[in-house]
Amino acid sequence: MVARGRGQGGVKRRGTRVPWRPGGLAFWLREANHRAHDREANYRAHDRANRRTGRRGGKSVKLAIAETAPRVIAEEAPAGWWLRMGRWLVGVLLIGPSVVTSWSFLSLLANATMEHQFWTTVAFWYFAIGVLLMSGWFVTHLLESLFLYLYVLGHELTHILFIRLFRGQVGAWDAKASGGFVTTDKTNIVIALAPYFVPFWSAAVVGLFAMLRLALEVLETPMPAVAEKVLYGLIGFTWAFHLLWTLWMIRRDQPDLRENGTFMSLMIIYLVNLLLLVGMLCGASENLSFRDFATSWVICAGEGIRMFEGLVEWLVALVQAPA
Repeated sequence: MVARGRGQGGVKRRGTRVPWRPGGLAFWLREANHRAHDREANYRAHDRANRRTGRRGGKSVKLAIAETAPRVIAEEAPAGWWLRMGRWLVGVLLIGPSVVTSWSFLSLLANATMEHQFWTTVAFWYFAIGVLLMSGWFVTHLLESLFLYLYVLGHELTHILFIRLFRGQVGAWDAKASGGFVTTDKTNIVIALAPYFVPFWSAAVVGLFAMLRLALEVLETPMPAVAEKVLYGLIGFTWAFHLLWTLWMIRRDQPDLRENGTFMSLMIIYLVNLLLLVGMLCGASENLSFRDFATSWVICAGEGIRMFEGLVEWLVALVQAPA
């Protein structure tokens, strides 16, 4: 969750969040008054913190966990009308590529399953076992606190990694089952959204496996035959962990998404996660490649354009038809 600010201080209003209910003009006036009061108090708190610490230009990247978590009020002025409209426009423009990519992925998966019998491979079954195990843990809530802590830890470490990639400075940071934060002097849409489309623990598993393989090659020792099966199982487990907990977090109104427009952020998260799935499918299948996906994408895009043109022509004819 991302909330920008000019210092370490801030005002948080604690308590259970009241579900939205339409209450007429009085309801909206009361809510507007509360928001204005919170914003003004937050400005004063940050100014006091800045005077105490002498800091300027700091930003806080945070993650909200429960629906009863403290609500952090953004310290910056709301985005202008043109900026909000621009974000909506980008989100709408991403619908087409997302639909075409989904269509291409399903076509590629069907091709791999029916023609190349991908479902009979070791990679598929061990990946599926990992996904089912994680899904079972998620549904039954077993070890929920541990998994929640690991998700928050991976979330904040991903923020830190991308802050470093963008040459930002990392200050204090923390990760707990109740939430986490990272203070930094830089944030952007990639830093804010990276934890939602980068499966940190899957990347960690692949990295450790690569290091193990390199070490065994140096020692001239063959890799155990079971290692590849364990790798596929762990990737399935950690990827399902990333997907399930990300979906669980997103519906809790994360300011990471609101900072750059919720609709646009969700479209980006969906598209990048889908491309990640395509990459895993092409990497695990011996008969599929990224060139096959690109070819399928172009074909599906052409079909989609023709369908859209046909729909427009039908609508025009419907409107122009005599009564």
